[in-house]
Amino acid sequence: MNDTTRYSLLEAVNLALHRAMRDDPEVLVLGEDVGVNGGVFRATAGLREAFGARRVIDSPLAETMLAGVAVGMAAQGLRPVLEIQFLGFIYAAMEHLISHASRLRNRTRGRLSCPLVVRSPMGAGIRAPEHHSEAVEALFAHIPGLRVVVPSSPARAYGLLLAAIDDPDPVLFLEPTRLYRMNPQPLSDDGRRLPLDSCFTLREGSDLTLLSWGASIHECLQASRQLAEQGVSVELLDVACLKPLDMASLEASVRKTGRCLIVQEAPQSAGLGAEIAASLYERCFLDLQAPIQRLAAADIPPPLYRLEPLYMHSVADIVAACRQLLAQP
Repeated sequence: MNDTTRYSLLEAVNLALHRAMRDDPEVLVLGEDVGVNGGVFRATAGLREAFGARRVIDSPLAETMLAGVAVGMAAQGLRPVLEIQFLGFIYAAMEHLISHASRLRNRTRGRLSCPLVVRSPMGAGIRAPEHHSEAVEALFAHIPGLRVVVPSSPARAYGLLLAAIDDPDPVLFLEPTRLYRMNPQPLSDDGRRLPLDSCFTLREGSDLTLLSWGASIHECLQASRQLAEQGVSVELLDVACLKPLDMASLEASVRKTGRCLIVQEAPQSAGLGAEIAASLYERCFLDLQAPIQRLAAADIPPPLYRLEPLYMHSVADIVAACRQLLAQP
């Protein structure tokens, strides 16, 4: 394969699924419209033609049933990849994910594991109706036994999804919908896995640490470039793996810069930003030159598309927050 072939994040997910299913006959895909239609965003396009209806299973509109079936499959040695069409539809599946998938290894004292991946688009910015724009990753990061992963580039989507499918325990794999077709990048289908417990340094800097994940990385990258043009050295980290957190890397960056801004698309109350901030205060309080700041959404449901620009953070919002943080003595 030509290493210069460019893929979007959506295409990278599709590429990883093809790779995993080709390499391991125990990997299968199930969900609503994943087969004949190739998924609501076409993330599973071509899988049914390549691997057949026994491994690419179209299901009824029944998330509760789907999650239960997927847990049973995983407990019996298969590696199901379950697609939930939008993150706002996952609430009906939470009983099985929280009460069974996350506890299976502990409940059986290691006799059984649950190698299940649950994929779902997440986040606002695509002019979707209610329940199609949720960013509730913190709900799942709170659950012992669940990994939570949010890629923000094609390469990270590919490598992290392959690693998630390999993992012997359940992984919630959240794909930022707004980034699905944005900024295709060169990617090689080499099967390279990325670690599921590490964050990724996208820019190195010395004046301020900027932390984010998911779709907000797009605005954070632009903000860090604008600040660099103004003489501000920003270190940008993509947290990516929200459970477990790579606190060693986050701590090292904040100790170096002394200032930290956390940007999350989700509502502020009890979000991941609060957990990261508290953990950083515990580890590097004496190295801080200013209080850690959070930039988060208001504590309201995602609005309909005409109000999305007021709900989501712009590049200007992030630049202004960084400037405010740098101005503190």
